[in-house]
Amino acid sequence: MTRAGTISTAPATARRSAILPVGDDRAVVQGAGAGASHAASRAQRRAATRTGAMFQAAASLLWIPQAGLLAWSVADIAGGSGVDAILVNAAGVLLIGILRALLDALGGRMAFRQARAVLAERRREAVAALAARSPVDIGRPAAGLAASTLAEQAEAIVPYLSRFQPARLRASIVPVAILLVVLAWSWAAALVLLVAAPLIPVFMALVGWRAKAASEAQLVELGGMNAFLLDRLRGLATIRSLDAVDATAQRLRADAESLRIRTMAVLRIAFLSSAVLELFAALGVAMVAVYVGFHLLGQLPFGTWGDRLTLGEGLFILLLAPAFFEPLRDLSAVWHDRAAGEAALDALARLSQKGCDLPDAEHVHLSSRPEAGAAPSVRIEKLRFGHTGRGEPVFDNFNLVVAPGERVALLAPSGGGKSTLIALLAGLVAPESGRILIAGEALTARSAGRLRRRMAWIGQRPHVFAGSLAANVTLGRDGIGRDAVEDALALAGLAEVAKRRGAAPVGENGVGLSGGEASRLALARVAVTPEAGLILADEPTAHLDSVTAASITEALIRLSAGRTLIVATHDPVLAARMDRIIHLSATRLEDAA
Repeated sequence: MTRAGTISTAPATARRSAILPVGDDRAVVQGAGAGASHAASRAQRRAATRTGAMFQAAASLLWIPQAGLLAWSVADIAGGSGVDAILVNAAGVLLIGILRALLDALGGRMAFRQARAVLAERRREAVAALAARSPVDIGRPAAGLAASTLAEQAEAIVPYLSRFQPARLRASIVPVAILLVVLAWSWAAALVLLVAAPLIPVFMALVGWRAKAASEAQLVELGGMNAFLLDRLRGLATIRSLDAVDATAQRLRADAESLRIRTMAVLRIAFLSSAVLELFAALGVAMVAVYVGFHLLGQLPFGTWGDRLTLGEGLFILLLAPAFFEPLRDLSAVWHDRAAGEAALDALARLSQKGCDLPDAEHVHLSSRPEAGAAPSVRIEKLRFGHTGRGEPVFDNFNLVVAPGERVALLAPSGGGKSTLIALLAGLVAPESGRILIAGEALTARSAGRLRRRMAWIGQRPHVFAGSLAANVTLGRDGIGRDAVEDALALAGLAEVAKRRGAAPVGENGVGLSGGEASRLALARVAVTPEAGLILADEPTAHLDSVTAASITEALIRLSAGRTLIVATHDPVLAARMDRIIHLSATRLEDAA
């Protein structure tokens, strides 16, 4: 997302093209102290999640006394006792049932709340990492992939933490407790349970490995399709003009079919795991029932610690047998949640990985807007920089001096380093060697955030958000009054447009505005930012007709009065209006001091 007053670093069109003053006052990136706080909060959430799971496990364990009361009540009735003799047992069953329900509900509620809190925290970390990525980072995730991961795929974390984690804890506690209780009455029945139980986790693990791989493949396919769809929606006008609608539709149809196949593969594995568990659980319960039945009939007199089992004892074991497998069945039912949840956690972790981050991304703090400053000088000394994977550096031992208030044009063919130099001056990337000084202060990892607050950047295609013109000028920044907005719109040549539109909102990506009007809106954003003494413009007249480009040039000249202006451009008309022209070459760079 693009915040007010920054060079955006989110994986969206706005990040590449919005004109925003660098160094947002509202962009808060947590530092070391916040990291310690996050660690403490994570520990608290893990403890709360475990507490909720323990409540649910305790609720399951309460079935043991319930089963005992039920079994001995039936035995008493079979022995000829009246109804009055079992009223106390019935009351006990009722009270224990109410307690079980309360514990299970409380545990489930706690687990769900903590799962949502963990999801929110992981999303914040991923968004902060994306916001810290430099706009020139070629390894940054596609906007569609990032949006799909954050909005859709991340939701799989909630059932993973709120259902699978408690189910896994119950599966590790409840069967053991029931096995020990059964063992106290019959070692043969306990042996049957002990033999049947390990088969279930083994087969679940074998199926689970495949389920996780299938879930990860499905999430990758979903993210890729969303990225493709978002990219094509942005370029819909170009696709129609090139008569490529059918080709795009066929590609989207093929991606959707591939996603369907992968989704069905995940569901097939999920159903397979459930079927495997049901089979072995049913066999285990059946074997216990066969043993108890023949033991009571006297056909299998062994398997106890002394006398033969009574009717109550046999019923007690039979009632516990399904409960022994129930936690494992619950675990199988949410086994798919584990695969999807771990895949989602991995996807968020990949988004949270550091890439080519903005220098000083961890040192920008919330503060009041800086006051208007004088036009700074710019000095580049022995600069060297090269893109990863390219043999020759873009700049090697490059020098440049720009006086305060000077207007400089950077001319070069495509790939000659104009945009790269603008990014270096904005502190979006760090040079390999050499240094950049703004107003005599070196642009370093420590000073970049503060120095960017006194810069502004104008891109080729300014991003326009859905909302009014005034909202697109202020971008949510505090301290910008209505008069300042009107003056900025007038300076940018948008006074008539604002009067004509009134309070009518502008559509996302500038729907309702022409390309020239969007460029003028970019100038208005700078006009309400008096603290920006250095303006960096990257091809501000590109893709505009000559008349519109001339009006943008005039507005830019007026806007740069009393400020330092550095423009990267192919436009010879715009370059001629500057105080000096610097010619850059992809193969040979002359010192421009």
